[in-house]
Amino acid sequence: MKVREFKLTACAMALAFSFGGAMAQYGSPSQPSGGGNTGSSVTGGRSAPAAQAGTGTRNTETKKDDQVARGDRKFIEEVAGSGMFEVQAAQLAARQASDPKVKSFAEMLVDQHTKANDDLVKLANAKRVELSAAPPRDMRRDLEKLGKKQGQEFDTEFVREVGIKAHEKNIKAFEKAGKDTKDTELKAFIDKTLPTLKEHLAMAQKLPQAGKQGGEQMGRSSGGSDTSKMGAGGGAATGGGSGANKTGS
Repeated sequence: MKVREFKLTACAMALAFSFGGAMAQYGSPSQPSGGGNTGSSVTGGRSAPAAQAGTGTRNTETKKDDQVARGDRKFIEEVAGSGMFEVQAAQLAARQASDPKVKSFAEMLVDQHTKANDDLVKLANAKRVELSAAPPRDMRRDLEKLGKKQGQEFDTEFVREVGIKAHEKNIKAFEKAGKDTKDTELKAFIDKTLPTLKEHLAMAQKLPQAGKQGGEQMGRSSGGSDTSKMGAGGGAATGGGSGANKTGS
């Protein structure tokens, strides 16, 4: 009897050691195995891949600090979201527009706004400003609605909403930020990009799809007569520059 009890006890101890070894091998549920210096793979941390240029910096390791004033930070974030929206809308128009002139305008926006967006991402990284990897929710809904339209209806919606209204809004934001900011690098970005946004607006206003809206607003648009004189020429004065809102555009 005693021999049997001894065997059972030995067996129980063996099982206990076995279970303890397994737990040690896989680590405690609250402490992932492999140490903790690389961040949680669930939330990203340092193990998360860096964002590609033009897609935002939300996944990069950043820390909000005092490198940028609150107003400048908000401007950069809003311009980045608008820039992504405009590039995606222009990509859609480059594929879906029925009028060759609208297609050509959209292709130009994609090229110049992408360059401007890339410039903004570099600036945001330097200033440790986190950017979302996607446009704001309301802009994503607008893209969805635009994608459901076809033919002339699509062309008109794109020209009026993206080519004209979005650019007017961005121009106002850029002009205000240019007066308010004391950050020399941000000011340089604004000065580089703003002329391109005005040029894009002037081009959109001259498209047939602009209708009365384009003609009525030509003289009122920011930049006044200078904007209307820009015509539909090619390059943005910003060089790759429509980026800001390209970013603005």
